[in-house]
Amino acid sequence: MATNTSEPDPTDGGDFDYTGGTVERPDLVDALDRRVDGDVRFDDYSKRLYATDASAYEVTPIGVVIPESTADVAAVHEYCFEEGIPVLPRGGGTSLAGQTVNEAVVLDLTDEMDGVLSTDPDAETARVQAGAYVGDLNAAVEPAGLKFAPDPAWRDKSAVGGAIGNNSTGAHSLKYGKTDHYVEELEVVLADGTVTTFGEVAVEELRESADPDADGLLPRIHAEVVRILDEEADEIDERFPELKRNVSGYNLDRLLAEYRGEHGEEGVVNLGRLMAGSEGTLATVTEATVSLVEIPETKAVALLTYEDLLDAMEDVAACLEHDPAAVEVMDDVLLGLAADTPEFEDVVGMLPDGTDSVLLIEFYAEDDATGEQKVADLIADRVGAADGAAGARVETTTDPSAGAAETTSHPRRAVDALEAHDPDERDRFWKMRKAGLPILLSRTTDEKHISFIEDCAIPPEHLPEYTREFQEILEDNDTFATFYAHAGPGVLHIRPLINTKEVDDVEAMLDIADRVTDAVVRLGGSVSGEHGDGRARTQWNRKLYGDDLWESFRDLKTAFDPDWLLNPGNVCGDVDMGENLRFDADYEYDAGFDPAMEWAVDNGMQGMVELCHGCGGCRGPQETTGGVMCPTYRASEEEVQSTRGRANMLRGAISGELPDDPTDDEFVTEVMDLCVGCKGCKVDCPSGVDMAKLKAEVEHAHHDEHGIDLRTRLLGRFESLAPLASKLAPLSNLPNKIPGSGLIAEKALGIARERDLPEFRSETLVDWFEARGGAGVSREEADRDVLLFPDVYTTYTNPGAGKAAVRVLEAANCHVEIPDVDGSGRPPHSKGMLDVSRATARDAVETLAPRVRDDWEVVVVEPSDAVMLQSDYHDLLDGEASDVPDEDVAAVSENAYGVMEYVDAHRLDETLSFDAPTESLTYHGHCHQKATKKDHHAVGVLRRAGYGVDPLDSSCCGMAGSFGYEAEHYSMSKAIGENLFEQVDASDGDGLVAPGTSCRTQLEEGPGEVPEPSHPVEKLAAALA
Repeated sequence: MATNTSEPDPTDGGDFDYTGGTVERPDLVDALDRRVDGDVRFDDYSKRLYATDASAYEVTPIGVVIPESTADVAAVHEYCFEEGIPVLPRGGGTSLAGQTVNEAVVLDLTDEMDGVLSTDPDAETARVQAGAYVGDLNAAVEPAGLKFAPDPAWRDKSAVGGAIGNNSTGAHSLKYGKTDHYVEELEVVLADGTVTTFGEVAVEELRESADPDADGLLPRIHAEVVRILDEEADEIDERFPELKRNVSGYNLDRLLAEYRGEHGEEGVVNLGRLMAGSEGTLATVTEATVSLVEIPETKAVALLTYEDLLDAMEDVAACLEHDPAAVEVMDDVLLGLAADTPEFEDVVGMLPDGTDSVLLIEFYAEDDATGEQKVADLIADRVGAADGAAGARVETTTDPSAGAAETTSHPRRAVDALEAHDPDERDRFWKMRKAGLPILLSRTTDEKHISFIEDCAIPPEHLPEYTREFQEILEDNDTFATFYAHAGPGVLHIRPLINTKEVDDVEAMLDIADRVTDAVVRLGGSVSGEHGDGRARTQWNRKLYGDDLWESFRDLKTAFDPDWLLNPGNVCGDVDMGENLRFDADYEYDAGFDPAMEWAVDNGMQGMVELCHGCGGCRGPQETTGGVMCPTYRASEEEVQSTRGRANMLRGAISGELPDDPTDDEFVTEVMDLCVGCKGCKVDCPSGVDMAKLKAEVEHAHHDEHGIDLRTRLLGRFESLAPLASKLAPLSNLPNKIPGSGLIAEKALGIARERDLPEFRSETLVDWFEARGGAGVSREEADRDVLLFPDVYTTYTNPGAGKAAVRVLEAANCHVEIPDVDGSGRPPHSKGMLDVSRATARDAVETLAPRVRDDWEVVVVEPSDAVMLQSDYHDLLDGEASDVPDEDVAAVSENAYGVMEYVDAHRLDETLSFDAPTESLTYHGHCHQKATKKDHHAVGVLRRAGYGVDPLDSSCCGMAGSFGYEAEHYSMSKAIGENLFEQVDASDGDGLVAPGTSCRTQLEEGPGEVPEPSHPVEKLAAALA
């Protein structure tokens, strides 16, 4: 075989125009800026954003380029090749092994090069740019009944180019295999800037053009490919494991199989498929033609239960004989986490006592009857008695085929089974399978479930032995892990609990990886079946493949990349998995201020600051991902405006990676200021990062350090100023009517001239309530006692919603009173004036707690104020530093409801009579309600009242309290609102309802003709008979 004797040291930093975190000379930045049309970003903040991905690693890049075209990519490659500067192409940054962080010029392809260029349903192909998200591709071809087959978990945030670079797959790889199978043709940029096309080519053509000594790269590449096919076939046959999923090393087994005609015409190979799994180390993919598959007609799911994880592992091979599309495992840890989740506790409750693990098995079928039959036959075959014989038959939707229970050659190990054929029920089973990982990732302690050996692929028949040995290795290192995911193809995701800040734990991490790799090799497996090599697994490829193939990998790398400048160190380089960890023994945390809120459940504020693991879930588009998170990213498509971007900025400032601490760094302050505080990340982020709470802390510290400006004081004191404005109405409303007053307000206070200020009512809700004589239902005759909380918006600007709430509650025979409180503290809280919000919260709790103990319940019309009582009061008032008893805070929190939540929770609407409304409604829920999983109540109540309701899967409206009034935020506010405006326009609702005052304001000022939005309780009151 050929031996590489002139290869540069890939760990040598090279002679960059960059050292010590700063650009020493302007040559590099200026040279790139002259050569590309896209953005060139070499500031510390941009580099900070690209220093991490979804892995445990962190490496500061040289700089970032946002290319607009293949020509831009080629220009960067050409210049960096000449100057000896590394280059790293990057998609969504969702890599779990650290392959998208490096000391290199990062090319972010997802910003501008993200188009679905063309689709051909007849040929079942599509042409996309490398930065296009897999979810966007699927959305483009779904109307034709097609999809891109690989289904990585983060497909809505993962780029097609990244899927190729990683050779991605997903839960249904039993049917679909890996990405390489679907690569038809690639446009790539080689290390020297050459743009070429890789697709099918006869090997004889490669022989004719091959020249290992040529000046150009293509003849050298062709020569090395031919040499590998001619000289390394036996070694490839011997050392590459026979698995459905193996993405370790370069894709030489696929290359050889194509040459032999196993995937097409003999003697023809597709060099594009050689790029699959190469992690940007051979070339940069800029465009791809990929093949598509038909979406299955229907699906069916079975859940088999086991008393032991090893029993489940023993059963996998038998289940595979039934030709499922997916076989997923959940161990006792994940089931325990699911049992503690309200959404899944009933499903787990249906499992037999003693259930330790389950297999989720999904079938594809041409019709429902076939799917039901497959499930019935599986259950009859696999569910047995204690001795493994056929047990009492589990009732299934369809009777099993004749003899299904007698034909098995495998011992029966499953104890019981559930089945799901309804799409919603199937989705619940799948969501339960996926629900445990977010909880694992939400651990705020220094010990975290680290991905470093979580991706090994094992022949399914060896899973029991592998699982047993892995458990022993974990015990030897005094740690544990959960076992879950893709049992069918033999890929268990196992994340040991490790504290990388401790040297001993990093040594344990290395020992676990080393010993597990030995077991993997012995059992005929691979160190990566899905997530790739990167920094976590590259060093184990030599042990997996042996010295000869290791050298062949390096020879191939050198042919493509003579100076080892493309993502150096990965796949066949010298990276060490224990180095460049995001949190290591040298990591320091110094916020520069003491937090003002309670963080005990988060391991201190530090735990929350360090919680983001970088998965990029906050980068999901509204159209394909849904949910609330992250509205500013969706509006700007800028990494810095995502939750991940803010988390990186904040952590960088606190850890000393950025020049100043969070309260002094103007850029970090601006980034945090643009967070709208929607709380979407608290529920949509897999780790549960609470950026709204972090923002409040940073703003509070900034106020302490630099003072509070006049506008912030006025907006934060809205609860104090509103009573005066109401007394002065209509005089206080004149600014909305006087021409030019908006311009004055903008110049004097920074209030956007485009916005009308809130209209204050001279008769407040409290005035009206007292004028009518107070409660309309006496306490003696009432079924329930309600304190209608006088939030500032309902009391002074929209009393109509409060009146409707009183009407509904009294119609349901509730005794209603309005307590004497000065608001909830939401306005100052949203402005970081935490001392003010805490004082208001303290007063409210002191007033409400005694009443609550006397069986009163608190009902709030404004959603953000309701969530203030239910959630934020714990942050402000819990803990030893507060003089308010925790039990008082808990009493108020547990007995506080949004008005529609209250009606739904107590089924008050079932005691009411309604005139059958003919109106259909479009419903936009408040983001704070969504963050606390309370937005569904209004939909259910309105539907039971007779309305047709279209609930939008919408994000934040963009108004976000005072955010949308602020001049510098107006354009962002409107940009965020565009998603909502489009959804409202597409909805068929006759009327429009939104519980939030801010939401209704934004909708009223949106483009086009829309119905005047109402609070849901107003529609409910209007329907009363």
